[in-house]
Amino acid sequence: MTLTLGHGPLSGDPAPGNYTIDGPKHRIFLERSPKRVRIEIGGVVVADTTRAQQLHETGLLPVYYLPLDDVRRDLLTPTDHHTTCPFKGEASYHTVTVDGTEAENVAWTYPEPLEQVAGIADHVAFYLDRVDAVYEEAVRLIGHPRDPYHRVDTLRSDRRVQVRLGDELLADTARPMAVFETGLPPRWYVPRADVRTDRLVPSDTVTICPYKGVACYWSLDDGPADVAWSYDEPLPEALGLADHVCFGHDDLTVQIDVAG
Repeated sequence: MTLTLGHGPLSGDPAPGNYTIDGPKHRIFLERSPKRVRIEIGGVVVADTTRAQQLHETGLLPVYYLPLDDVRRDLLTPTDHHTTCPFKGEASYHTVTVDGTEAENVAWTYPEPLEQVAGIADHVAFYLDRVDAVYEEAVRLIGHPRDPYHRVDTLRSDRRVQVRLGDELLADTARPMAVFETGLPPRWYVPRADVRTDRLVPSDTVTICPYKGVACYWSLDDGPADVAWSYDEPLPEALGLADHVCFGHDDLTVQIDVAG
């Protein structure tokens, strides 16, 4: 998916097309983000910038690097922890302390980055899953930073979608929502009214998509597990998915026909 994963142009296995990309297998693309980015730990804003850099790297999700001048450096304490990346250099880690509470090694810098990523000098990155909150503008971020090259198109469709477990019909609709998402196969979301919801039981599984929202999962009452998912409160890009269910499991057959 997107630039660096799946078959994106900066992934390790780019999709075939009418072009070739010459260069190393591992690629890094650094660009300035136009978004205001804020990070909170312990109820305190430890970083607030409109000058974030977003780093895209083969096989990895996007990472924000924030200028040290826009970070509460008085809350950062260098530690003895270091790691070495063959593509970026040696990283030095920092603990953030807020009112006596420590987030150990939650941030890192590259004091002397390699030439191809010289732009992250004097910048700091955070493990966003270990901070209390991250905001892009005034919207709280869920999951990883959004890739500006990732697209989600949610479209009403009049194709007929049928979902079966063997000979049993679990869903049948001619009014699905079709989701076309960068790097992923099309997904077909069925209105709940057209689903055998009596056969579904809630699962404990939850996943987070920064583009669609928090997904809850459903299992069949007599198995298998996690055969379907839904977004109770989808993000703006996917509002049409509310009250819809998507099916995907090796034991199921999802048939798509052109209406009419």
